Amino acid sequence: MTSDTPSPSAQPLAEALVSGAVVLDGGMSNQLESAGHDLSDELWSARLLAERPEAITEAHLAYFEAGANVAITSSYQATFEGFAKRGIDRAEAARLLALSVELARDAARQAQKKGVAHPLWVAASVGPYGAMLADGSEYRGRYGLTVEELERFHRPRVEVLAAAAPDVLALETVPDAEEAEALLRAVRGLGVPTWLSYSVAGDRTRAGQPLEEAFALAADVDEVIAVGVNCCAPEDVEGAVATAARVTGKPVVVYPNSGEAWDAEARAWNGRSSFAPEQVRGWRESGARLIGGCCRVGPEAITSIARTLASA
Repeated sequence: MTSDTPSPSAQPLAEALVSGAVVLDGGMSNQLESAGHDLSDELWSARLLAERPEAITEAHLAYFEAGANVAITSSYQATFEGFAKRGIDRAEAARLLALSVELARDAARQAQKKGVAHPLWVAASVGPYGAMLADGSEYRGRYGLTVEELERFHRPRVEVLAAAAPDVLALETVPDAEEAEALLRAVRGLGVPTWLSYSVAGDRTRAGQPLEEAFALAADVDEVIAVGVNCCAPEDVEGAVATAARVTGKPVVVYPNSGEAWDAEARAWNGRSSFAPEQVRGWRESGARLIGGCCRVGPEAITSIARTLASA
C-alpha cells in the first residue's frame, strides 16, 4: 500500500460537484469514541495514527458503508509541533501525516470489496493553528500571529499531506479570515484541489469577520473547488451557504455539528442535538454540493443524509 495509490473513484471530485451533491462523512472523534477509544489527549484522534491506526481505518469504513462518498482524514490535529510535544521527531511525524491518507485509501478499498458501489474520495484534513494548542482557541481565532507566521506554521504540514496524493485538501474549521489567507497561500502551486471551510457564529467567522469578506478570499483561488462552513450549529448553515455561493460562485461545502456545544475546559459536549438530516434539502437548494456532518454526527445520520440527497 502506497500513498500515491489512485482514488477508487476515477472521476475528479470537482467534476462530480458539477453534476450533483456529494456526501461527506461524519465526526471522526465520536466514531472512535463509540468504538471504545480514549481520546482524552491533546493529540485527540491523531494519537491513534501512532498507536492504533487500524481503528482509524475502521472508522472511515463505517462511514463509507453508511453512504459517505468522502472520508476526511484523521490529520486535523496532527502537526509537527503537536507530535514533537510527545517526543515524535519530524521524520516520524511526516510519516504519520502521510499515513492518515493511506488509511483512508485502505478503507475505501475495503469498502469496495464489501460491495460499496458509490464513488469514494479522500480529503486530507488541515485543521487550524488552534487545534494544535488544544485549548479551545480553534473556536476563537485571533492567536496573536501574523498571516506570514501562520503560513510558516501550516506550509510544511500541507506540503506533506499534498505529497500523499489525497483527492482534495480540506482546510477546515478555520475560525479567522487571516488564518484562511495564510492557508490559501500555503496551498498555492501544490496542484491539489482544495476546499476552505470556516467555523462560524451567525453571519460571521468565529473571530468576528463578516462572512462575505471571509468567503471572498477564496473566490479567485484556482485550487479552491468549494467554500463553506463546518463545526458550527446547524441553524447557522443555511445563511452561510447562500452567502458562500453568492460571493464565490463556487460549490458550497457544509458539515455542521450535531448542535451540542463543546466545553473546552471540561473537554466534553453539552446540550442537545438540533441536527436534522432533512435540513440538507434546503442547503442543497441554496448551493451546497459537499454535505455531511462534523462533531457528534455519526454513521446513522450520514445514511439519512445520503438517502435524502438521493431522493431530492
